Amino acid sequence: MDRLVLGAGAVGSSLLGRLRERGDPTVLLENDQQVESLREEGVDARSVDPTEPTAVRTVAGRVDTVVVLPATPADGRALAETAREAYPEAFVLACLAAGATATDHRVVATYADRVVDTTEETASQAVEIAGGSVAGTRARRLQRALRGVDGTLGVFTHDDPDPDAIASAVCLRRLAERAGTDAEVCYYGDIDHQENRALVNLLDYDLRNLDAGATAETFDGVALVDHSRPGINSGLPPETPVDIVVDHHPPRAPVDASFLDLRSGAGATSTLLTGYLRDLDVEPATDLATGLLYGLRTDTKEFSREVSRVDLEAAAMLVEHADREMLEKIESPSVSGETFDTVATAVRNRRVEGDVVTTCVGEVTDRDALAQAADRLLELEDVLTTLVFGYTDETVFVSARSRDGSLDIGAVLRESFEQIGSAGGHADMAGAQIPLGMLVAGEESDPGEVIDDVVVGAFREALRVTGDRAAGSYGPEPAGDDGR
Repeated sequence: MDRLVLGAGAVGSSLLGRLRERGDPTVLLENDQQVESLREEGVDARSVDPTEPTAVRTVAGRVDTVVVLPATPADGRALAETAREAYPEAFVLACLAAGATATDHRVVATYADRVVDTTEETASQAVEIAGGSVAGTRARRLQRALRGVDGTLGVFTHDDPDPDAIASAVCLRRLAERAGTDAEVCYYGDIDHQENRALVNLLDYDLRNLDAGATAETFDGVALVDHSRPGINSGLPPETPVDIVVDHHPPRAPVDASFLDLRSGAGATSTLLTGYLRDLDVEPATDLATGLLYGLRTDTKEFSREVSRVDLEAAAMLVEHADREMLEKIESPSVSGETFDTVATAVRNRRVEGDVVTTCVGEVTDRDALAQAADRLLELEDVLTTLVFGYTDETVFVSARSRDGSLDIGAVLRESFEQIGSAGGHADMAGAQIPLGMLVAGEESDPGEVIDDVVVGAFREALRVTGDRAAGSYGPEPAGDDGR
């Protein structure tokens, strides 16, 4: 059974008529006269006490959506509570009469996924929420997946998370908690970029930094945001079972999870999570709206990269609740002297060949300074593509940028380094990580020289290969996960 209706108050006749246009719902009422009247109209109405969970549950074993139509706002709580107890995984929509107070809404919202004031004019909207739209169906499925976690949900970002991943994970955690499921946001690696640290600190986001090698065994469920597979740009072991995935990057391989939302038509995962807030009628708190808006803006490069209508709609919703002064503080944090030193070294060591600049900064402790150096070098006259890299005792970090419209720099880095490390990104910005041992094993010469030769050589060769592929010699280039 898809939809069950408890009660027939408010604008019941109008709403029931519209619901029937989308498929016949089953209506449960205690009033025999109303039941008979509805049956004469062809409605599947049954005489059952709609406030008794046991009686309601006997009607059907499975229900996707329960619509609560109380005769008065005071009846709303009992009906919504019954719906939640009888069908804990169903999406519960409560339609209150227009005279319902804010207190009525808060009480009913304790049990319902969404509460609306129902009038003749809004009956169509209620029908869409109840399951007539793809968005409504997706929101119900997410709610069921969140409630299905028997314990604590671990919400995992990709490694070294960016603003889009951070804000999206925080939003999914709050949706989980709203559904009655405890959740915790986790990440591997570091949050190095000054703006990213400012985002977390100024908005007081509670994140858990996991040690390398840590697993998800302490959690009862796993959700991935802004990436789609464990072990790929993720410290999670590849064999980790996943319950929920929400990501705007097109997957490069099949993704296995109970709930999947993979929409590459959006420019940011923050857009997808904002959509759930809208579909579930959740007003975002100021800190959440601020983070989501910043994540959306950074991932779309201020609405200039891979932006779509849904991104603009999400931004319009978020801007009404975001703290603009806080956004300015996040965007203009203090920069460390070490970052300036790294940028200066990158400029000093640069090598220009045609419209491409490559540079090695040597040993580095602030890996995100590489991204800032790649951005600054792209400002050089006649330069279209930049590659900046540095290394620690264990890893070589690579950051690349391009404003060459014919080049997909994410594809270039995957071609360069995916066989020996991890790489990914967008057409104009990307990053890679390579285990140092893969490059210097058995070498007795200066590791810096070896790293320079291998990284630049692989990058130059990949530029040629991806150029040939774009011309049709190698077939289509697969899309990949986000990178830095």
